[in-house]
Amino acid sequence: MICLILLSLLCTLFLGSNFDLWKQQHSNGSVNHNTKKFGQGMEDQELLNFLLRRLVRGEDRIRLEATGLACHSDLHTGVCVSNRPVRIDTRTLKIYASFNRDMPQAIRIIQPYARKGDATAMSFVSPVQILEGNFSPPACEYAHNVPAVVFSSGGFTGNLFHEFNEVIIPLFLTSRRFQSRLQFIVTDFQLGFVRKYSRILSHLSRFGTVNPALNGSVHCFPGAVVGLHYHGNLALNATGIPGGYSMRDFKKFLKESYNLKKVKLSEKERPVLILVSRPMTRTFLNEREMVKMMEELGFEVVVATPHKLSDLEKFSVLLSSCSVMVGAHGAGLTNALFLPTRAVLVQVVPLGLDWVSTNYFGGPAAEMGLNYLEYKIKPEESSLLSVYGRDHPVITSPASVFLKGYKAARAVYIDRQNMSVDIVRFRVTLVKALGLLGRSATLLEESVF
Repeated sequence: MICLILLSLLCTLFLGSNFDLWKQQHSNGSVNHNTKKFGQGMEDQELLNFLLRRLVRGEDRIRLEATGLACHSDLHTGVCVSNRPVRIDTRTLKIYASFNRDMPQAIRIIQPYARKGDATAMSFVSPVQILEGNFSPPACEYAHNVPAVVFSSGGFTGNLFHEFNEVIIPLFLTSRRFQSRLQFIVTDFQLGFVRKYSRILSHLSRFGTVNPALNGSVHCFPGAVVGLHYHGNLALNATGIPGGYSMRDFKKFLKESYNLKKVKLSEKERPVLILVSRPMTRTFLNEREMVKMMEELGFEVVVATPHKLSDLEKFSVLLSSCSVMVGAHGAGLTNALFLPTRAVLVQVVPLGLDWVSTNYFGGPAAEMGLNYLEYKIKPEESSLLSVYGRDHPVITSPASVFLKGYKAARAVYIDRQNMSVDIVRFRVTLVKALGLLGRSATLLEESVF
């Protein structure tokens, strides 16, 4: 036990001193003018190797230490890690790793986006070739002193859930340990995505992102990560990678990135409730009646339209002081990431969407430190009842519709369904939300009237 404690203290001192040294040496670097290689000093190289090794385990780690390159593939993503110098030709998206004339040639192809099993998403993701062995790499045009992280902003970006689920959270998981001392190369470069998440990207990397389409050249790095680790829907498993992070760590990082102040919900006279308004599908047809009931309960209600949701920097400030967020299953509920600890997420579950609602937002809510409530729509509250009739399988057996395939089910339950919420029944759910906040609906109603 004593040996373990001493070892832990030594590791802490080693990491702290090396991070300070790294910061002193590289604080003035930029994308195209980092001419000193990261691994030039022995301590720098040891630190880099230590950080890169933590991204792999088991046989992958053994291979990394033996050859300088290890690749891992699972159901969702592929990730390759090199702890030796690499050359990246951004014109061809070819990466020359472990270019050793004594090794046989091997070519690995990675699509650096965490939705490998979805053919539609991956059709928007360019492949990256990793060439290992006795290839002749092109000459360096730019030398960088930090490792590269290569990922795609293609796939389903443009949808808030997918942006966080397949890019932002995996990027945090993969790169946070480097404490911003790395260079991002973003394939399938989407300017809107980079601008939208500029605060997050700049907190994960002190250098600007490289757009291969505009920066066609050969870049040399002391190491690289191609692809991003993924732990599940809006998920971070702290034990998934040694020294890993949890969703609460990620929420803390978001607060730092957006400079959000800590808010005590109990100190607010009237709890703020944000209602996520959907104009196209899964729309609340009686939204005005819902708002009136919420206000009668004592909530200060903010109706979040798509326009308001689109400005993440401004909206995150409002979310950080919100006590309750209400919305139908959909991408807008991803904003729960910005809610303060112990706030309440109320998900309105449309007909037929029980499983996806629970797995995409219900389970993750608890990991975020939130209280979670579900309000499940009855057939009488769904617009599908008037379309198909009470005895149709769409109403009586959603599972049978899903057996026909996701596209068939999506066309009905996601793209064609709207809701008229039972105000009396839904009120009970919001009273429960007040109870979770330690408030009394009766007292709030008296204060309003």
